[in-house]
Amino acid sequence: MPSKPAPMKKSPAKKAAAKAPEPAPEPEPAPPAEAPAEAAPAKIEEEAPAAPAEDASATEGPAPAAAPIAEDSAPPPDADAPTDAVPAEAALVEEPPKAPTPPPPAVPSSAPLDVSVDDVNDSSLTIKWKTPETLGSSGLSGYAVEYRKDGTTDWIVANEELTLADRYCIRNLTAGDLLHVRVVAVNPGGRSEPGVLQEPVPIRELGDRPRIRLPRSLRSCYIKKVGDQINLVIPFIGKPKPTVSWLKDGQPLDTKRVNIRNSDRDSIMFIRGAQMDDSGIYEMTLKVESIEDKATVTLQIVDLPGPPTSVKLVDAWGFNAALEWTPPKDNGNSDITGYTVQKADRKTGEWFTVLEHYHRLTATVSDLIMGNSYLFRVFSENQVGRSEKSTVTKKAATIPKKGIVYKPPEYQEHDFSEAPKFTTPLIDRAATVGYTTKLLCSVRGCPKPKIEWLKNQMIIGDDPKFRQISNQGICSLEIRKPCSFDGGVYTCRAKNAQGEAMVSCKLEVKLMSESVRMHFYKEQPYMGGPHRRDEGLDRERLQVGRQQ
Repeated sequence: MPSKPAPMKKSPAKKAAAKAPEPAPEPEPAPPAEAPAEAAPAKIEEEAPAAPAEDASATEGPAPAAAPIAEDSAPPPDADAPTDAVPAEAALVEEPPKAPTPPPPAVPSSAPLDVSVDDVNDSSLTIKWKTPETLGSSGLSGYAVEYRKDGTTDWIVANEELTLADRYCIRNLTAGDLLHVRVVAVNPGGRSEPGVLQEPVPIRELGDRPRIRLPRSLRSCYIKKVGDQINLVIPFIGKPKPTVSWLKDGQPLDTKRVNIRNSDRDSIMFIRGAQMDDSGIYEMTLKVESIEDKATVTLQIVDLPGPPTSVKLVDAWGFNAALEWTPPKDNGNSDITGYTVQKADRKTGEWFTVLEHYHRLTATVSDLIMGNSYLFRVFSENQVGRSEKSTVTKKAATIPKKGIVYKPPEYQEHDFSEAPKFTTPLIDRAATVGYTTKLLCSVRGCPKPKIEWLKNQMIIGDDPKFRQISNQGICSLEIRKPCSFDGGVYTCRAKNAQGEAMVSCKLEVKLMSESVRMHFYKEQPYMGGPHRRDEGLDRERLQVGRQQ
């Protein structure tokens, strides 16, 4: 018995007919009422695909019973019809998934570079090389080192497993053999072209490995001026005598410009007069049989730069002028370190520097004089010095002369008026009869004060015994050969329009004591004879003192 078709099983109208009880017979409906009932099955049949013949024969039995149910429940199939139709439309629109794009085929890398001998002795050989230029999309798995004896064609693999290092030591070799060596780069794409050692290597012990002892001064860029002599001495070691060769930028040297002299211990490079074309990278190669050592010397020949390409006057306003210029075409094979800007008045034609060691390409010159016209020029600078020539502006900057009324600033005058004030007072002191003494003090005041001296509140005046001096605020009173009654209270008084000040001191005039007097008259031995200290002068002073 054939199984039920899928569309009948999934239709909700069929499921509702199977579950619902059979309704009671009803009178035959009017023709208008039958139209919707007939339209609903027609619509279902249009939307759903036709069943095969076997399915139609299987569903002939229940078809009459489902008709009345379809007439009563016409709206539900009408509502569910679109949901049944969506999977059918989606099945028609879906496309099969595209197959994934296969990855590109693996490509082998290029050959290893610069295969050379690093070390050799009587039982081993060390080879070094550089990474290939292109590794391919699949990367690098490792290197295989192979060798063969001279006169044979069979290559022997030295390393059982691939090595990722750029150096390999071949061991357990026989002394005296002459070996050819090659290196192959391996990746998933296969083996690369081999990097071959240029010359076969004899397996034997060397005396001294070749080694270049590059001086410290040549390890960085070596700079010289145009016209200077260049004499570079580069020592080395190696036995037997190494072979020395030179290259400039990868090319042989020009023997007309560069002289090379080699000895057993050093190599000398000599250039009589350096030129700009001598700049470059010089490579020295020292070789003993198949082992070599290399050193590079970077030589830079510098010269004065050229002038700036152009100088332009951008604008002039007030007392200022704006300039702009372009770097020089010839920098003297050295970086430009700055610029020097100068100005000149058209009347005098004398140039004055306004900016020096200036780093920018634009500048503003200020403090120009009104009514004058100025020209400007710019020099270039590098580590050698300033350019010999300059570039001058084509136009002159004219500072217009306008009617400006100068108003001098008003300053408030400071009042320096001050009443007298003693900065150093008089000091009490004692004097000896007959010995001149001085009284000193200092005073300040504005205007200059008038100085008066008083003794015991009495003005001294023009007494010839007293000498009064006042200079730069220093006041002094000299008492000539005072006597006992010259003692007392001395006062210095200073007066001006702002006021007055006074300062006093006490002077005591004493007689010479008896012991002091006897000291002057006492005979003292000196050089075998009697000696008195100014005896006549002392007596005279004592007599004068007694008379007074």
